[in-house]
Amino acid sequence: TAGEGAKAVRVAPAARPTVAVVDLQLPDIGGVEVTRRLLERAEPPRVLVLSASGEQADVLEAVKAGATGYLVKSARREDLLEAVRRVHTGEAVYTPGLAGLVLGEYRRMAAAPESAGEAAAPSLTPRETEVLRLVAKGLGYKQIAERLSVSHRTVQNHVQNTLSKLHLHNRVELARYAIDRGLDGDE
Repeated sequence: TAGEGAKAVRVAPAARPTVAVVDLQLPDIGGVEVTRRLLERAEPPRVLVLSASGEQADVLEAVKAGATGYLVKSARREDLLEAVRRVHTGEAVYTPGLAGLVLGEYRRMAAAPESAGEAAAPSLTPRETEVLRLVAKGLGYKQIAERLSVSHRTVQNHVQNTLSKLHLHNRVELARYAIDRGLDGDE
């Protein structure tokens, strides 16, 4: 527990959290910057933002910084606990209504022309591409496993391999990558 952003960043290496619940409004540095700094670590935690704000700009900044989830503080205790569990497994979790906002923004960004200097995408196996497409559609590991008739662990392995190949840190970034490339639509 840390009441200030700088302290959270300072104690994270020793505490080695797997999930960090971060407020956007901290007395020293903001939650978006704390999120960025935590995700720069060698073993970064997944970040769940818990904020009083449900404003579009705040949500998008947190997600762009790498937050895996975003809940407003009016969420019920049970919802918060479930969000922490789900974020821990790599699922993107949002207060109802915010997921559509994030998805809409990334679709808008995907429609923008690509920069000329963008490197060619790494080669993914057909199965990794299939899992990536389902992640982009918002399916959880268990749902993907059922759809592909494989184990939950196999799906996790495919996601981890894809994250490594694409040099991404979490499922939010993975989903954003897939959406940017139009993989969230029908096959």
